[in-house]
Amino acid sequence: MKKKILVTGGAGFVGSNLCERLAKDDNNDVYSLDNYFTGSYENHVDNVTYIEGLTADIDKLIDFNPDIIYHLGEYSRVEQSFDDIEQVWKFNKDGIFAVLEFVRKTGAKIVYAGSSTKFGDGGLGRSASPYAWTKASNTELVQNYGAWFNIPYAITYFYNVYGNREIQTGKYATLIALFKDRMLKNEPLTIVKPGTQKRNFTHIDDIINGLVLVGENGYGDEFGIGSPEAYSILEIAEMFGKEIIMLPERKGNRMTADVISSKTEALGWKPTMVIKDYIEDLKKSKFEAI
Repeated sequence: MKKKILVTGGAGFVGSNLCERLAKDDNNDVYSLDNYFTGSYENHVDNVTYIEGLTADIDKLIDFNPDIIYHLGEYSRVEQSFDDIEQVWKFNKDGIFAVLEFVRKTGAKIVYAGSSTKFGDGGLGRSASPYAWTKASNTELVQNYGAWFNIPYAITYFYNVYGNREIQTGKYATLIALFKDRMLKNEPLTIVKPGTQKRNFTHIDDIINGLVLVGENGYGDEFGIGSPEAYSILEIAEMFGKEIIMLPERKGNRMTADVISSKTEALGWKPTMVIKDYIEDLKKSKFEAI
């Protein structure tokens, strides 16, 4: 019998890559539930059934019992979350409650995508923004549902994902994709001060490798999926070799975050991609296109 897998946020950056990987296995029936807030129809891949709607309405929209739910479909921007607090609450708080109730009813395993902001600045980062707080408190609710109602769960934490299908432009653009877009347009790179804030940039393929392993064999909390190499935002910009413009500091911008990946590594995961090599490849591709 085929395994039914539901990916919330399956038309987004990470979700679409996960759907693509899962759908290559003939033993999986893969479904996506996405509200297309940052997801895109262009991210649709073959052999996936797409359902449009809010995770808060999951019980109305999903008429089958999944074996696994990868819950990636939440609001996922730090600085923007101050302006978008209504969407943050709707997508992250209303959504997690509905998903957990659905999990309780169906008996599915939930793999929850937490946020590494929870570990930022020695733990202070968990309340530094509406986004960070909702994600950190959601991990506690997942744990509590596991204890209260005996639901199977695993909680993962991503560290600054980059790669195929990143959002390149607009309010929700991710850093590496934004730098890539500005490089291709021969525009200066903009950095929020102080520029010394460090990030563990992790390639999407490594993230997906970790997610699949955790989905198959992981139970409990603290399945970090992150590169051990940390670089400051300024160091990353310098790798692109473009003019740099510094922007004023913004609220919620953590300086560091500890990578907690030992439990994921124990499942057989290890990072395979290096951000330096990725940026060099981008620069070569630009040069060859000229």
